Amino acid sequence: MDTTDRPPAPARAPGLPHVWAGLALSCHPGPAAAVTVLVAALAVASGPGTGRQVLVTAAVLTGQLSVGWCNDAYDALRDAEAGRRGKPVARGASDPGTVWAAAFAALALCVVLSFACGAAAGAAHLTGVVAAWAYNLRLKETPLSWLPYAIGFGSLPCLVALSLPGGPWPAWWAVAGGALLGVAAHLGDVLPDIEADLRAGVRGLPQRLGAARTRLLLPLPLAGATAVLVLGPPGAPGGPAVAVLGGVAVCAVVVTTVCAGPRRGGIWRKGALAGTVLVASADVALLLARGTGVA
Repeated sequence: MDTTDRPPAPARAPGLPHVWAGLALSCHPGPAAAVTVLVAALAVASGPGTGRQVLVTAAVLTGQLSVGWCNDAYDALRDAEAGRRGKPVARGASDPGTVWAAAFAALALCVVLSFACGAAAGAAHLTGVVAAWAYNLRLKETPLSWLPYAIGFGSLPCLVALSLPGGPWPAWWAVAGGALLGVAAHLGDVLPDIEADLRAGVRGLPQRLGAARTRLLLPLPLAGATAVLVLGPPGAPGGPAVAVLGGVAVCAVVVTTVCAGPRRGGIWRKGALAGTVLVASADVALLLARGTGVA
C-alpha cells in the first residue's frame, strides 16, 4: 500500500498521567516538601488542635505549590536557554498554560486555607506568599532579591502562632530566626547557578556579589539565626543549645576561611554547601525544640 501521500497523524495531547508528572516536577518538590514538613512539625510542637495543625500544613503546602509552579512557568524561556533539563516546562514536556493554571488554582486555595486559620494568621501567611510571587516575577533580578525570602520564612512562625487559640503574637526571636534562615536559603539556593544567571541577565544580590563573596556571606545569616534562636527565648540557654551555637561559630569560621578561599574548588566548594545544610538543620532543630514558645 502506498503511504507516501498519507497525511501525518495528528499529535496526541499528553495523557493525564503525563500532565500530573509534569506538574509534580514543576512545583520544586524538594523545597516545597521541606518547608511544608518543617511547618507541620512546628505546628504540632506549638500545641494541641489537630484541625488547626492540618489547616496550617495545607495552607503552607498550597502556597509552596503556587510559588513553585509560578517560578517554572515564568522562567520557562530563560531555563530553556540555560539548558536546565530538570525543568519540564523549559524542555517542552509540560504546557506553560497548564502550569500557570495550576499556580493560580493553588494560590486561590491557599487564600481560603490561610484565612481558615484565622484572619491575622491568614494575612501573615499570604504576605509571605505574595512576597515569593513578587520574587519570581520581578525582585529576583534586583538587589532586593533576598527580601522575599526573609519575609516568606519569617511569616511561617507568624502563621503557626497566630493560628493558636486567642491568636497570640509570635515571639520576636522565632520571626527573626526564620527571616535569617530565609536569607541563607536564598544565598545557598542561588550560589550554584550564579554564573548561568549572569549569562541570562539575572542580577539579584548574590549575582551582583559574585560566587566568591556570596560564599563568604552565606555563613553570616546562618550564624545570626542560630544566635537568635539560642539567646532570644527567655531564660538561660541550656547546655545543648550553647554547644550548638559554639559548633555553628566554628563551622562559620571554617567555611569562610578554608572552604571559601578564592583558590579553592571541587570538594572545598561542596564543603561550604554541606556546612550550610548542617547549620540550617541545627537551626531547624532549635526552632522545633522551642515550638511551644513561638507565641
